[in-house]
Amino acid sequence: MSTPILQARGLVKRFGKVTALSGADLDLLPGEILAVIGDNGAGKSSLIKALSGALVPDEGEIRLDGSPVSFTTPIDARDAGIETVHQSLAVAPSLDIASNLFLGRERRRKGPLGSILRMTDRAGMREEARKQLNSLGIMTIQNPGQAVETLSGGQRQAVAVARAAAFGSRVVIMDEPTAALGVRESRAVLDLILQVRDRGLPVILISHNMPHVFEVADRIHIQRLGRRKAVVDPKSISMSDAVAIMTGAMEPPGSEAA
Repeated sequence: MSTPILQARGLVKRFGKVTALSGADLDLLPGEILAVIGDNGAGKSSLIKALSGALVPDEGEIRLDGSPVSFTTPIDARDAGIETVHQSLAVAPSLDIASNLFLGRERRRKGPLGSILRMTDRAGMREEARKQLNSLGIMTIQNPGQAVETLSGGQRQAVAVARAAAFGSRVVIMDEPTAALGVRESRAVLDLILQVRDRGLPVILISHNMPHVFEVADRIHIQRLGRRKAVVDPKSISMSDAVAIMTGAMEPPGSEAA
């Protein structure tokens, strides 16, 4: 197995008397889509929040490219090249597509207009936004100056994915990206996820939609009771067996059980 880009070892997180993570591990390999599945309360959200800097674990270690890292805020993780697309999307509906892509990273105009008057380079940001959308094949969005509130749910998700792909230099994390989307829009988002992977960015995909998971994942991390129960190959296990392992009705095949 190649050296993981992102690793978690022995992560523990307690909320009072509730233990959300009880020694959780994770390995994300270069150029793969790693799906994370688990029943409600399995610790998926806490694990992803720890990896994305939204939550600081009480114990354990996170490594990026083999080196220990410590994220105390999402900005720390973002600065390290880890971009997260949250289920809530975190887009600003009243702003246009380009402004959303550069939200928190606005480019200033060159010269005194930018350095002194702090004017943003709107034309430059729109041109870069157009390039990012085109590179991901998002042809349904023609105008980067269009307000996000006028877009469909799938198009809004595409904007969030494009932002992550544009600025994520190491890892992209996607939390339920097809939730609340129709069949056609879900198909478009799954294609986007595959394109992000094909551009060389490894993806962590959290999803309850098992057909989607089995369609795009290279490996499946099964989370149960706050820790990794198994890592399985979707080509060598049935969907029903994966669900059985997830719910505790069946023990994993063994080779990669943790």
